[in-house]
Amino acid sequence: MWTYPAGSIRGTWNRQSVISRLWQRFQDDGNVSRCYSTGRPRVTTPNEDRYLAVTAKRNRRSTASDLSRQLSSATGTTVSRQTVYRRLGHIGLYARRPVRCVPLTATHCRLRLAWSREHALWTPQQWSCVMFSDESRFSLQSDSRRTFIWRAPGTRDHQENTTERHR
Repeated sequence: MWTYPAGSIRGTWNRQSVISRLWQRFQDDGNVSRCYSTGRPRVTTPNEDRYLAVTAKRNRRSTASDLSRQLSSATGTTVSRQTVYRRLGHIGLYARRPVRCVPLTATHCRLRLAWSREHALWTPQQWSCVMFSDESRFSLQSDSRRTFIWRAPGTRDHQENTTERHR
């Protein structure tokens, strides 16, 4: 017979229905572990997930709402904006601000590399004599930093993930 030590039954375990169900399961298959449950079924199929990824990579500046509408018109599957975020996140694409940088020519790149090689072996004493300054950006129009792009981690400085700005 299946017995419990005194005082070991707490909370829901002291309900007769729980104990009788566990006892019945133990008699049926000799196991009382929880059954595997799949949870809520996914709204999108793997093909639709790939469609979202391809669409986001082709048009990196599209919003999650735009992608949701495109998926709905292409496949008939209606998903929320948050579902689009989750599906693209599972694939490895995240909405991030694009890097704003001055476009560099080959000459700029060569000069920067030469400068970094000259100063690579500087001591902290030498660097303490250098003053670094930062630029501030002011705009009288609407904020252009609200635009996001879909990109994978580690691809921040790739050419397709940058927005050019001129001084």
